[in-house]
Amino acid sequence: MRHAIHPAADAELAEAVRYYADIDPQLGLRFYHEIERVIAAVCDQPDRFSRFSPPARRVLTRKFPYSVVYLDQPDRVWIVAVMHAKRRPGYWRDRL
Repeated sequence: MRHAIHPAADAELAEAVRYYADIDPQLGLRFYHEIERVIAAVCDQPDRFSRFSPPARRVLTRKFPYSVVYLDQPDRVWIVAVMHAKRRPGYWRDRL
């Protein structure tokens, strides 16, 4: 299934990649690849991951304190947030 990413989620991703790349360029690259891996898994089986705040679902990354929040829509997976674990829950709800 194809996916689309909300502009604010895209900005969150870019900010996080920059943060980790400032620490170490390879760390920024690893973070980016981890998010890409998660998105690919979501696109492969969108109903596999748990409901987080219905109708949204969430999948946690393995190595970073981030999750990808998304909606499983008939024609695509809509990524609404690339969320740090310490962020206020639900801040992204207005993106639905």
